[in-house]
Amino acid sequence: MPEGPAAPDLAADAVLATSYLTLAAAVSAQVVSDEDDDELECLAVAVYYEAKGEPLAGQLAVADVILSRARSGRFPTSLCQVVTQPGQFSFVRGGRVPSPAPGPQYRTAMAIAKIAIADAWDNPAPQALYFHAKRVSPGWVRARVALIGNHIFYR
Repeated sequence: MPEGPAAPDLAADAVLATSYLTLAAAVSAQVVSDEDDDELECLAVAVYYEAKGEPLAGQLAVADVILSRARSGRFPTSLCQVVTQPGQFSFVRGGRVPSPAPGPQYRTAMAIAKIAIADAWDNPAPQALYFHAKRVSPGWVRARVALIGNHIFYR
């Protein structure tokens, strides 16, 4: 992952001096703690609310969209600012990110966020800056990058 304001310093705690055979193995290996930084938590909450019922690749693609936005120069540079930007994510209310229910789905979202920040797994929707649920038809004129689970990703 490139250096810069959107690259939280998760040091070597993170993820991956190790190589994993599957994304599921990488998720299982992540240590989630109450001491994780705010940027990581914002990313994890977004993954949780946007994609908790999706396959792991879909969750990772959502995280990668948020990271790509922060690096793009077209969106705010902090992950929390990307997530709370007005009109971008329906779970954000009044600029606030709700607290997710503790449990396995949130643990998975935290692990996916760590993997995404560490750029430790190939992005399943390369260059995507946008996504929506299949049931929605926003009428965008954007290049489609991927369909993963119930989400469509675009450049």
